[in-house]
Amino acid sequence: MSWNDYYRRRDILDTVVRRARRDPAAPLSLQEIPGAADEFASEEELLLALHYRWQQALSGRLRAEVGGPEDSADLPGGRDADHVEAVSRAWRKTCSDHAALRALLDAHLDEHPALRRAHEAQLRMLAVTAGLAEPGEPADEVTQVGNTLVGLMRTRASDLGAPPRNPVGQFLRKLAPTG
Repeated sequence: MSWNDYYRRRDILDTVVRRARRDPAAPLSLQEIPGAADEFASEEELLLALHYRWQQALSGRLRAEVGGPEDSADLPGGRDADHVEAVSRAWRKTCSDHAALRALLDAHLDEHPALRRAHEAQLRMLAVTAGLAEPGEPADEVTQVGNTLVGLMRTRASDLGAPPRNPVGQFLRKLAPTG
């Protein structure tokens, strides 16, 4: 890919996100976006490129909040750091900075199997990074843990003015069987 290709694709993605600010659930038509049909083979391919953009932003925030395993001794509190809170901060900040992109991806998630798989991989990454699951656990269980975590983070983000709650406690209450 040349720099010209890169910039052309970037501009198309920027256009799609700008349009999503008006209506994230609007159907995506490659023909309505200048150059999109030339650069992307399908709507799904375009959405996967947007998901990659989201993933880059989120991964950067996670790295800044949590650090890598090689950084654990340098983090305040070392290995005892609250990774659930760090993941929550990273996710909420990324959502705040890229609200239209997140809304667009959420609106089209169930229409495209490849986008759904990429989203589920992200849910697993969040669950493992938060320390709520281990990489060797069954993928469907880890995906559910990640989905629950994101649900809690969305709820917390929408509770404007409510006192902060412990996300781990909320998570455990959601997993507890009810009678």
